[in-house]
Amino acid sequence: MKISIIVLVVIVVLIVAWSLVGYFISNAEQTKYSVLTKVDGYEIRNYPAHIVAQTVVEGTSINGDAFNKGFAIIAGYIFGGNVKKESIAMTAPVVAQGSSEKIAMTVPVTASATGTSQVVSFVMPSGYTLLTLPTPNDSRIKLVEVPEQKIAAFRFSWYRTDPRFEKMKKQLFANLSQDNITIIGTPIFAGYNPPWTPPWMNRNEIMVQVQ
Repeated sequence: MKISIIVLVVIVVLIVAWSLVGYFISNAEQTKYSVLTKVDGYEIRNYPAHIVAQTVVEGTSINGDAFNKGFAIIAGYIFGGNVKKESIAMTAPVVAQGSSEKIAMTVPVTASATGTSQVVSFVMPSGYTLLTLPTPNDSRIKLVEVPEQKIAAFRFSWYRTDPRFEKMKKQLFANLSQDNITIIGTPIFAGYNPPWTPPWMNRNEIMVQVQ
């Protein structure tokens, strides 16, 4: 009995410690937005213009090699892989989106015409402009100014998986259709936490641009 109590105490201590680590490592600058409408199931937000660093990778899974490869490419840029060898603060969320449209550098987070690619994007800290951001050493990375957008967002926690993404996407789209809100973009996955964050503290979102 005494051993069982000790094991239980150790488990509780580890969970608390993991949660504390998750809280502090997830405390990154987040993309600014204002909430226009909040209803059961989703909210409509207005995102002001902002700058992203983005790259295109083959593969559409948000839970596999493609997403991780895109993450690593842009992480190399913000950790000093640029002409100034300057470190740039990590922000949240990291965004991934695939579509059937070709990339247009004036319109971010789009992908190749084959439908087998996705764009992974990091939002740059708000203190930067296109003129002050250092040029990436990696030609696969583009710096793009995203125009002001109206976005519908549905939030969920725990781990991201492709089946969960699809389930949450269908739920969001059904809610928007029921409320007569017109979708004008393609689904976006937004992840706010590092992969080692406790799953109950994860913030994931399905997002889509609306009229």
